[in-house]
Amino acid sequence: MKSLVLAEKPSVAREIARVLGCNHKQKSYLEGQHYVITWALGHLIELKMPEDYDKAYQTWRMEDLPILPKQMGLKVIAKTRSQFRAIEQLAKRKDIKELIIATDAGREGELVARWIIEKIHWKKPIQRLWISSQTDGAIRTGFKQLKPSQNYDKLYASAVCRAEADWMIGLNVTRALTTKYNDPLSAGRVQTPTLAMILEQEQHIQQFKPKEYWQIQATIGPLKAQWENQGEKRLFNEEKAQKLLALIKDQKGRITSIIKKEKHDTQPLPYDLTELQQDANKRFGFSAKRTLNLLQTLYERYKLVTYPRTDSRYLTQDMKTTMLDRLKGIASAYKTEAAPAIKTKGKVLANKVFNDSKVTDHHAIIPTEETLFINDLAGDERKIYDLIVRRFLALFYPAYRYETVQTTFDIEGETFVSRDTFVIDLGFKKVTGKTSDSAKQPAVTLSKGSVFPVKGAQVEKKLTEPPQRLSEADLLARMEKYGLGTPATRADIIEKLLQSQSIDRQNGRLFPTPKGKQLIDLVNNDLKSPELTAQWEKQLEDIARGHGNPETFKKNIRKKAEFLVSEIKQSDQSYKAHNITGSKCPECGSFLKEIKGKDGKILVCSNHECHYRRRKDPKLSQRRCPQCHKRMEIHNGKAGLYFQCKHCNLVEKAENKKKKMSKREERQLLNKYSQKEEVFNNPLADALKSAFKEQKD
Repeated sequence: MKSLVLAEKPSVAREIARVLGCNHKQKSYLEGQHYVITWALGHLIELKMPEDYDKAYQTWRMEDLPILPKQMGLKVIAKTRSQFRAIEQLAKRKDIKELIIATDAGREGELVARWIIEKIHWKKPIQRLWISSQTDGAIRTGFKQLKPSQNYDKLYASAVCRAEADWMIGLNVTRALTTKYNDPLSAGRVQTPTLAMILEQEQHIQQFKPKEYWQIQATIGPLKAQWENQGEKRLFNEEKAQKLLALIKDQKGRITSIIKKEKHDTQPLPYDLTELQQDANKRFGFSAKRTLNLLQTLYERYKLVTYPRTDSRYLTQDMKTTMLDRLKGIASAYKTEAAPAIKTKGKVLANKVFNDSKVTDHHAIIPTEETLFINDLAGDERKIYDLIVRRFLALFYPAYRYETVQTTFDIEGETFVSRDTFVIDLGFKKVTGKTSDSAKQPAVTLSKGSVFPVKGAQVEKKLTEPPQRLSEADLLARMEKYGLGTPATRADIIEKLLQSQSIDRQNGRLFPTPKGKQLIDLVNNDLKSPELTAQWEKQLEDIARGHGNPETFKKNIRKKAEFLVSEIKQSDQSYKAHNITGSKCPECGSFLKEIKGKDGKILVCSNHECHYRRRKDPKLSQRRCPQCHKRMEIHNGKAGLYFQCKHCNLVEKAENKKKKMSKREERQLLNKYSQKEEVFNNPLADALKSAFKEQKD
């Protein structure tokens, strides 16, 4: 008898199969002596759409809302139906004794597997593979320590609640807004409060009024100091600033106090997903989605890091014994940095990192024991891996120790303060990065009562600066603060707002579009409140921990969906599509809207019953202008197709362009000649064969 193993994607299935010795390959599975390993393709099953319950729902009508089925149904996703059927057939094999869930060890991975299991009507035993890395050792250990699937029933219940809540809130509110205002307006349980935070920041910027102020800097003996008055360093009166400058010029400053303090910064904890996304955005400008994709590659393809979608920054006590092997794994590329830690047998100096109570499903993101071959990694992959490794290495170094010195001067009754920081021991900063703090104390001995001449002083005029638009790092921090989404979903939420054109990204900053600004005005305050969404996320977490009631949660979500739709129906708010043009549809006469497409801007009819669309900008061809060598536009005129360079205004008929033979046509021609006896004497066939041989070589 064999076990049927269900992985989340083919790449993971292949790795498990390799480790377990399942070498017999079939189209939709791999088989060995004890295991049959198959895979999903992400979600193969989804919640039924309204039209699956009633075909009348295919047309969006306000009077049909809210749509709240008594029992939410499931359906097979059409485009991946063949893989579902393959799993269904494998499940019917008489030599299969059990099913092992090997999808991602998290809420969404559990849902992927359980919905498949439900649709194939599985009745045999189920076990769960729960691992935090995909190294060979982790896979072998995981299969030796399989968990009963019942251990994760609450996690599954939480995942179902999340999916149904997003359906009931997102689908109903989106349909209500779209039908009422005749424009595609997307809203959701998490994306709307996230949009509201971006808009709130924009409002702060718009309301900001710059104000002039002045600061006074002075060089007093060996130190540079700044004027202060009870902590305030700014003067909002230029006349007063100039008088102060005249007062201290060519005077002497007396030290009234010297305050020295020795301080230390403890080692930072390893990354969770959200903090890693923040750092990657700050340092490299990576979007949250980009970082997650790179991290997933490091986890799945290279097996160099542990499970990515974690919300913990701690490790478990039993991981202490694995530290040395992990250090040896990274030593080839980080020999200098890892050497001191290897010398102490992997002794962690930041013991606070080991805390079982702070680890739920998965521990922090750290390197695996897999040996690193740095040249295997692409540039961006290396950047993410480097962040993870250096944060991990910091655990084996002492705290960063430094001394702060605050020297206060009196000049003609005015207070000037100098602040300096001096390094005592770099500690973990030897591996995490440089510090701007000075390593040397001033050569002159300073003591209270010492007097030094004012060598120079100047007034600087400045303007108060408006708050900046949010970067993705800023937004992720706020989403985490208010409990919006999870580490695994936050990147997708941001991308969804971008794709729906509710927000835009410029120079690494996020700002609301005219569409996004209007959308926030159209929805109820409850839906745009981060506090309410955070409450829902907390309730979902409680359900996963076994402390919440799924049915109560769903009941409350249904009530909220009814309320939100009712508010939209009764609203007297107006909405004007921001992308309406002055051009009219040639088919129905409605105005055309301008939207972004994959290959440029597109004009579509604003009437949802009409499906007219056309490109706004001419399509770029692969033909190059003979003068400037830029790609030429392709047009369809009265005389047929023609190419035009918008830079040189050069025009060429399409017939003048020599058509290049496609690969398929080349193969067909070669096959044609191969069937004839005279092929060996045919120059064209010989040339084709030679070309194909060169390509293969």
